[in-house]
Amino acid sequence: DETSLDAINQLDAFAREHDLVFNIGPVNSRGQESDEFTAWLTEIITKTQRINCSLIVASEQKGIDHQSIRVSAKIMSAISRSTLGGEGNFRFTANAFCPPGSPFFPVAYFNDEAFSIGLETPDILQQTFEEASGIEDASRNLKRNLELALQPVAAQAEKIANTTSRSYLGIDTSPAPLLDVSIGRAIETLSGVPFGSASTLSACAAITDVLKSLDLKTCGYSGLMLPILEDTTLAARAMEGRYSISDLLLFSSVCGTGLDVVPLPGDISTDQLAALVGDVASLAKKYSKPLSARLFPVEGKKSGDMVTFDHPYLTDSVAMKVE
Repeated sequence: DETSLDAINQLDAFAREHDLVFNIGPVNSRGQESDEFTAWLTEIITKTQRINCSLIVASEQKGIDHQSIRVSAKIMSAISRSTLGGEGNFRFTANAFCPPGSPFFPVAYFNDEAFSIGLETPDILQQTFEEASGIEDASRNLKRNLELALQPVAAQAEKIANTTSRSYLGIDTSPAPLLDVSIGRAIETLSGVPFGSASTLSACAAITDVLKSLDLKTCGYSGLMLPILEDTTLAARAMEGRYSISDLLLFSSVCGTGLDVVPLPGDISTDQLAALVGDVASLAKKYSKPLSARLFPVEGKKSGDMVTFDHPYLTDSVAMKVE
């Protein structure tokens, strides 16, 4: 309603003034199947710059929520038509089995007064793999190097928790990339082949096994992120046609976070978007693991067309074919 939109706009203005980003959390509600709800949530994204949110499409408590899957697809489609290059979808995602406590946006939310930590660590992976001899040596050294880097961060977080009223939930150990700080390049260094080739799945599984084995308090995804438009190597391999959306779903079965900032044709139908979100929800339910779907239809683009963005965290790629 207008009251909630006013409050959210005030929060967005505060965030812009102080160079912050806010997440208002999952916005599921009764009546969400209505056109009014879709328009309301779309307006939250299109009329703000610093607000993130999500819709829960699958959870431990309710299983797969087919209605929410359909609604999330309608919202993604509406956002793509209402923001330049569909960039508003950077701040909206479909949440499947993601519990409270993840620090990574746009899925992040908390039920209590707490905090968690997310870091960009692909450079640690890259250096480790460059110096390793074989996948077993790489895995062993990666566990050591990540623990050496993250344990002091965790110790400081515990000190903060002890001196405040907020509990510390842990580190989401997912090595979040940022353009040239590339997880795709690290995976290629480990596998020895371009991302998408045979052995990519094995490399993803090996990295995820290490992330799950760290002697740290963890939270959120704590898995391997493959955000296409946030990683120059992943975006380049998409332009080369080296992997498909089905491949990304396959990789998600051994890592996570699902389908993340995947560029899509602008004429993709709501049914097709819902099918992709439904596949992610089904994987999350099958493996009881946190996944999400952040899909990027780009208005006016067809499969294989170049897509470019005026956004500091997004790189150029192509609209990927929807099988």
